[in-house]
Amino acid sequence: MKYKAGFIGAGNMGSALLRGVSKKADKICVYDRNKEAALATGADFLEVGELVKNSRYVFLGVKPNVIEGVCSEIKNCLSSENVVVSMAAGIDTKSLKSWLNFENVIRIMPNTPASVGEGMILYTGSASDEFTSLMSECGKLDYIDEKLIDAAAALSGCGPAFVYMFIEALADGAVSCGLPRDKAEKYAKQTVLGASKLSICSDKHLGALKDAVCSPGGTTIEGVLTLEKGAFRSDVANAVIAAYNKTSKLK
Repeated sequence: MKYKAGFIGAGNMGSALLRGVSKKADKICVYDRNKEAALATGADFLEVGELVKNSRYVFLGVKPNVIEGVCSEIKNCLSSENVVVSMAAGIDTKSLKSWLNFENVIRIMPNTPASVGEGMILYTGSASDEFTSLMSECGKLDYIDEKLIDAAAALSGCGPAFVYMFIEALADGAVSCGLPRDKAEKYAKQTVLGASKLSICSDKHLGALKDAVCSPGGTTIEGVLTLEKGAFRSDVANAVIAAYNKTSKLK
């Protein structure tokens, strides 16, 4: 086929994944009802039918409430050479296969850091080495049983928004203490990046890493206790739970 990947939908998630995939695929095409948004990705613009007929991997980057209609629109264009990859939250592979009348389907749950090669991409379905290679520049890939993918996506898919709020809050606190905004944001971003990298590289429990920063009677433990008084842990956990519960209503 002419294109290794074609993207139907150039919204935030679709375009983020497109940028990652473009590092492994020389030729990519895209369709979006907003042609200007599609062209802004730098990929070739094709109408839906031509995109499907000419793309090995057909990525569906559309909202859950419209994906059934999109499947109906493209199902007669599919051939044995296609692989359909859906990133619609809450829509299982059984439904996708039924709507498409097609079996070669992979369901993924990526996140927006895929655009800079640091995504967490969950996938379920029969994925070949070709597919995992295509996705490798997007970040970390992990196979997960489909019954767990919604719970995992409430963490990895929604989590970046929660992290951005935390970074912004760290910076706000420092600005309140007199630090200029540009420096506060720079330090907050690097602090979160560094802490995350250390937690990945270390074999210590997260609690032990936290304790290593908390000197007896020191400043860090004072801040930790303030977070605990504000129900920080339960608020974060409840945000993930709320996202998961919302996903169940999309089906």
